[in-house]
Amino acid sequence: MERHNIACFGYGKTTRAIARHFGPCTFFDDKVTKPFTDEEGNFLKPIQEFDTRLFTHEIPSPGIPPSHPLIQNASHLISEYDFFAPKMPFSIWISGTNGKTTTTQMVEHLLADRGAISGGNIGTPLADMSEDAPIWILETSSFSMHYNRVARPNIYALLPVTPDHVSWHGSMEEYIAAKLKPLAMMKEGEAVILPKMFADAPTNAFKILYETETDLAEYFGFDVSKIKFKGAFLMDALIAMGIDKILYDRCDYDKINAFVLDPHRQEEFRDSLNRLWINDSKATNIDATLAALRTYGDHPIHLILGGDDKGVELEELFAPLKNYKVSVYAIGANADRLEALCRQYAIPCTPCHTLDVAVAEISKKHSRHSVAMLSPAAASLDQFSSYAERGNLFRELAKAAK
Repeated sequence: MERHNIACFGYGKTTRAIARHFGPCTFFDDKVTKPFTDEEGNFLKPIQEFDTRLFTHEIPSPGIPPSHPLIQNASHLISEYDFFAPKMPFSIWISGTNGKTTTTQMVEHLLADRGAISGGNIGTPLADMSEDAPIWILETSSFSMHYNRVARPNIYALLPVTPDHVSWHGSMEEYIAAKLKPLAMMKEGEAVILPKMFADAPTNAFKILYETETDLAEYFGFDVSKIKFKGAFLMDALIAMGIDKILYDRCDYDKINAFVLDPHRQEEFRDSLNRLWINDSKATNIDATLAALRTYGDHPIHLILGGDDKGVELEELFAPLKNYKVSVYAIGANADRLEALCRQYAIPCTPCHTLDVAVAEISKKHSRHSVAMLSPAAASLDQFSSYAERGNLFRELAKAAK
């Protein structure tokens, strides 16, 4: 491949990894106003200087939406996955609205003895993954799959799909279409674990359909009472164990139970008054928050909601909220919108706007019989650098609460 004939859209982790292995490359990024060269010899240019005639490959960062001028003007667009498809080993793709990261980690945990490694949206770009590994486990976002034309998984596990990233895709229909895209490319002898709502999606792969955790447990013959994970994490565990069962006909309860969850996912801790707080900062969409509510629904809940809701219709959260004894503490960019919806649905709401105020307000009413939860159903970038920063601050504030 000739030097500098790869254009990378967006100066991000994925494209910079490609440039390290195949560059130097030419980057076009919205934040670049004047051309310059980085320390690795890559050219960075304003998007207005892009000329598709100069390149043989144009690789977008996952966050670049289809409506972006770079995408609209590209003639040689190729996804990260398609770029590596010719050398991709046996691959397991994990997608869905929530639980992708945990399920991917669980699959890697179960298949580590078989040399499997994980990457994709989970943190390691495909360019940095070893082609010598026998199995790639890829956390795969709808962003990545939207641009795919060739790459396909050998096993595809699709977790439940609910509204998310609607503003990026343009509609819920386009979001779903991206999630289902791999099915059309899969072959006989390959397998897909698929929500029943998509039972009619055409594919040559063998379909394993489910609606609930019970469906998965019954299909694979798993005893749920032997699995320590509950709530949303039980489905993650069952899908991971199902993949191990498909590939190696194994069922190892001790091994799955040894898996340790990441922080910021229904992370429990107590303050000096022995009151329970839940750090669920990674719940950046409605379905993740509803999963947390189901886990703790037997208690009165002080719920911190709010942030960047990414254009999603929040009514899908508020109708189920009426089934719980919940009080809302609204923070972030959509705090006023949340307050208005609480009024509409007759749900108690305290407008707080910032996390410190929310924790202080909750602390006035919280007891040993209630649960205080940060499960915001929104992204964090309106007020924080990441969901982790938001979760860490919540934990610090809550532990100091009196």
